[in-house]
Amino acid sequence: MNEVEFTIITGLSGAGKSETMKCFEDMEYFCIDNLPPTLIGKVADLCSVPGSHVKKVALGVDVRGGAFFDDLFEALDDLKRRGIPYQILFLEASDIALVKRFKETRRRHPLSEEGQVIDGINLERKIMEPLRDQADMVIDTGELEAFELKDKIRSMFLGSDKQKGLLISVISFGYKYGVPIYADLVMDVRFLPNPHYIDELKEHDGTEKDVRSFVLDRKETATFMKKFLNLLTFLLPHYISEGKTHLAIAIGCTGGTHRSVALAEESAKFLADKGYAVTTRHRDVGRSTRKG
Repeated sequence: MNEVEFTIITGLSGAGKSETMKCFEDMEYFCIDNLPPTLIGKVADLCSVPGSHVKKVALGVDVRGGAFFDDLFEALDDLKRRGIPYQILFLEASDIALVKRFKETRRRHPLSEEGQVIDGINLERKIMEPLRDQADMVIDTGELEAFELKDKIRSMFLGSDKQKGLLISVISFGYKYGVPIYADLVMDVRFLPNPHYIDELKEHDGTEKDVRSFVLDRKETATFMKKFLNLLTFLLPHYISEGKTHLAIAIGCTGGTHRSVALAEESAKFLADKGYAVTTRHRDVGRSTRKG
């Protein structure tokens, strides 16, 4: 029989199941969302036939009623009897965070018959409690942005499978909007000349050729990047040896549009070429008021 591993993704409505499913798709899992639990066994059959290349399956399920709930546990017991490994990932968040998300999206909670979101949340927590108790992993998404949730999931599920065993996030930012509170390492590059004051570069950003050339072709930039990348080369193996699975490197300039973006792109490329798993995010590009 083809050995297949199942991950059941569930949790509270509004806690981030859709974003999580997208992340599992990016990690090359075979994904099915909103699958009726009675069909889990059928999926296992299809993935286990000779010639199937499916090794990792992620199933998104919601438990909102007694019969549905019973069907899910029966399906999981069936996987266990058949020797098919599975794990349950449960997503949750605080009442305040969930209410805020429903208000922002103007969605109605699926269990709030009278339109009171908090009533639906309370009912769902009660229904979901037995499943949460059986979960292998619980993630509180209340304080996580979408990219942070993605990074957390990647570090949990890829970890040792990725070369170097470390997921690195490189973030550009503008000091005028604040330093990212989740950053492990912060580098200030405001010492470099600012393209904001060059008319033909002002309205462009550090991902574009002319801005990149202005920033990267300078002697002081080359000297800085050599020292900075050497520092990262020294630090990363030590982080790994200490068991760190995720590292956020923030590079900042005044407005997070030009210098920090160009250097974040260059740093991410260097780390990827070294075999590290790297994601890049330009936090402040596109802000209405931009400066360097």
